[in-house]
Amino acid sequence: MNQPGRRLWRKVAYGIGAVIALLAGVVIWFVFLGGVALTDRAMLWRMIRGIEAEPPAATEVSRLLTVPEGFEISLWATGLPSARILTPLPTGDLLLTQPRGGLVTWLQADRDGDGRSDGQQVLRANLDRPNGIDYHEGWLYIAEATRVVRFRFDPEQPALGEPEVLIDGLTADGGHWRKTVRVGPDGKLYLGQGSTCNVCLEADPRRATVMRFTLEGEEGVLVASGTRNPYGFDWTPWDQRLYATENGRDLLGDDLPPDELNHIIEGGFYGWPHVHGKDIKDPKWAEGYAERIAAALPPAHEFGAHVAPLGIRFLRHPERAAAHARTALVALHGSWNRSTPSGYEVVALHFDDRGEISEQTFVAGFRQPDQLIGRPVDVAEGADGTIYITDDYAGAVYQVRASGVPSTDPD
Repeated sequence: MNQPGRRLWRKVAYGIGAVIALLAGVVIWFVFLGGVALTDRAMLWRMIRGIEAEPPAATEVSRLLTVPEGFEISLWATGLPSARILTPLPTGDLLLTQPRGGLVTWLQADRDGDGRSDGQQVLRANLDRPNGIDYHEGWLYIAEATRVVRFRFDPEQPALGEPEVLIDGLTADGGHWRKTVRVGPDGKLYLGQGSTCNVCLEADPRRATVMRFTLEGEEGVLVASGTRNPYGFDWTPWDQRLYATENGRDLLGDDLPPDELNHIIEGGFYGWPHVHGKDIKDPKWAEGYAERIAAALPPAHEFGAHVAPLGIRFLRHPERAAAHARTALVALHGSWNRSTPSGYEVVALHFDDRGEISEQTFVAGFRQPDQLIGRPVDVAEGADGTIYITDDYAGAVYQVRASGVPSTDPD
């Protein structure tokens, strides 16, 4: 079979495997964890079938979604199935990955001042489930399911030619196949990928890790391990420390274990699958692993259980109010296996001078009493300070701006 044929069959096999895994998860949910609200049954059914919900009407967004005083939220772009990760461009435009369609989409800035993106254009199709994306010094880096590629890219004339393959042969079996790629302040390429399973010993030592490479994809090293699903990561603007979100294991009940924010250090081991949170030993994988448990680094911050923290971005705009001078925004995708659903919001993590972290709600209302509006995935900050939030449930992007600040031509 030729190479295109093999890739097609591989995609089909992965797709079938993903559906089977999701169906198994739904069965586990109903059999072991009891009932689930009708809104969440609808959410699970849409996930299985790959159907996006309708986003709220633009006129309803400010009523349904709440933000802190001094901010306002609005619907910025729609019609974006499986909207995942954003990278802002210096032109004010954004690029978005849509894994299910194999797409990278260009979202035009709001140059006409109506509060919405001026349009969208698919720059590349037929990629293998692209998720992570980052723009750096004339290159666009994209993490597909089994490889990382880069394209020469001019934000003034958006188009993508042929990719240069940097890292190949990554595994994408089991769960958590999505990869996240970012260029760090040290000029290195960082790659995060999750585990194949809920809790297990991995055959591939690159799963459940954060890795680092040169910008050419060389000299790969494992920076951190034992991170079950390090979906989002970013660096503190004030001292360049790396922090990554982590989704904790399932099936230990409603309130265990907490999801995590980890301070990633060179060679750090973060506990999974042997220990969760600060000291919650796994019922299957703790016995016989005392040495590994003793070496595990505790999380820098504990979220609630099953809230599913994904994208994280530290706010960097120089005119940001002092209250958000040391703040990261984290998208909580929301629970699928909790009798009382939790998450479905964007939270602000405030870092004080001692490194202590406090958590506050930043955007709430995605889960209404009678309906589920959306599931936040990623957060990005434009050059003008506008905050963008992706939603893969409704295929939408929201913007959060300082109150009373009109949209302006970023050029």
